[in-house]
Amino acid sequence: MTTIGRLAAAGGVGVETVRYYQRRGLMETPQRNGGARRYDAEAVRRLRFIRQAQAAGFSLDEIAELIALDASRDRPRARELASTRIAALDAKIAELTAARSTLERLADDCGASEEGPCPIIAAFEVGLL
Repeated sequence: MTTIGRLAAAGGVGVETVRYYQRRGLMETPQRNGGARRYDAEAVRRLRFIRQAQAAGFSLDEIAELIALDASRDRPRARELASTRIAALDAKIAELTAARSTLERLADDCGASEEGPCPIIAAFEVGLL
């Protein structure tokens, strides 16, 4: 059993983040025991799950759904959520790849000449990126 401060540290978040997750229903708020709340290993596991799911790009609403799906063992819906997230990540990767290519070309153009306006700044001004 551990305190909220140690729980937060184990999950790499602040105490207020743990409290926010509790208010959102993502984590349980344990009863006070001797004046303080004590968190068990399950709370640490849940906090780490939330953080990893966020790192994968899931919203807190989607994470709440994943938690509920785990309890109901609804694997088809969990796969559907994962597939949707994968498609969104693929779209973002394509967008970032295109932006990188454009910026790389502009950097080359910028280095090719000292004459006239900088192609990078000009591109930002007209919204090419």
